[in-house]
Amino acid sequence: MSATVSEERSADGGPGPAATRPSVAVRNVSKSFRLPHQQYHTLKERALHPLRARTFDILQAVQDVSLEVAPGEFFGIVGRNGSGKSTLLKCLAGIYNIDEGELEINGRLSPFIELGVGFNPDLTARDNVIINAIMLGLSRKEARERFDDIIAFAELEEFIDLKLKNYSSGMYVRLAFATAVQVDADILLIDEVLAVGDAAFQQKCFDEFTRLQAAGRTILFVTHDMASVERFCNRAMLIERGRIVDIGEPSSIARQYNQLNFRRMRQEAADRGAEVEVPDRPLIAEVQNAWFESEPGEIAVTVQQREPCVVRMNVHFISPLDDPIFAITLQNESGQSVFSTSTDAQRITTGHFDAGTTATIRIPFENWLAPGRYRLFAAVVRSGFGAAEIHAHVSSSVIVLADRAGGGMTDLPSRFEIERE
Repeated sequence: MSATVSEERSADGGPGPAATRPSVAVRNVSKSFRLPHQQYHTLKERALHPLRARTFDILQAVQDVSLEVAPGEFFGIVGRNGSGKSTLLKCLAGIYNIDEGELEINGRLSPFIELGVGFNPDLTARDNVIINAIMLGLSRKEARERFDDIIAFAELEEFIDLKLKNYSSGMYVRLAFATAVQVDADILLIDEVLAVGDAAFQQKCFDEFTRLQAAGRTILFVTHDMASVERFCNRAMLIERGRIVDIGEPSSIARQYNQLNFRRMRQEAADRGAEVEVPDRPLIAEVQNAWFESEPGEIAVTVQQREPCVVRMNVHFISPLDDPIFAITLQNESGQSVFSTSTDAQRITTGHFDAGTTATIRIPFENWLAPGRYRLFAAVVRSGFGAAEIHAHVSSSVIVLADRAGGGMTDLPSRFEIERE
């Protein structure tokens, strides 16, 4: 089947006849890559070994994928690393040609896939913003009119005449995102943009996507953050090894994603010959979701340092279980565990849970974490087997905000007492 991409708009730039059709339609799309067994690096190698590169492996990155995204829908795409989700987005963006199938795009499209592509490090921020905005579809006049807004959003007013090669990575990302978000696109392709930048900038991304969602933009969002999927998305899709596993409610997709990761973790432990045996037993309990919330019980994407914070997890028991251990761990952006606790560590006996029971566990704690982004891991473990036999495992994330940072992993309450002799 031939691959086609269509874009329909009215003469005034607004939605045309395609407004009643899906914003994005993917029909039986497949994409593969050839991985040669031998790669040439010089002309001499090619001349001496003309036949060596004719053997190759085929990587089937996307296999027979079909989906439709309605106008104004926030659609999540999740999957493990190497599952094909980013390849699918690059096919939609026109970066890759597809091998089979058909793509239909009804509206102006803006990819947030590789921020800053096209930036010239030897030019100033001022020149790069104008050039990149024009490349993304704005006219020269529009680019100049929006320049001040772009710089203000990026908070780089003092550095507009500095060459980009002198920018830090964080400054570079802020400028690239601020430029891209100014494009009047109907459809946005977002690939892990929220994973970059500092905590304050990530919250700015959240706020901007909330605004775009309220404005009725169609958004395809690739992420590993299940909390973001459940908070923003109307629907979500789980993809594994290039094939669709399921499309449905964000909470259901998040659970399936975590179960998929859990099964992989068990298999990897078995492959490593872990010291503690991981029995291949059916799942008997499931962490349906876990999130941060404020003390009044509202779901929190950001929390303020020094204010009470609560982790909440819902656990469903598929089979009867005695005295399960409930556990949580918080990791910072460097992957360091900064806080862990469990009912076992606190010598709490949890009791018996019948099959079909659902339990809600709340863990209030004083939030003295340093400002930054933290990933939450919540689990339920069979008592008596240690942490190796985890029956369910789910992750979420939160951003801690503070007026100032003390410089460590935590900002514990302290004071100075100074005496003069």
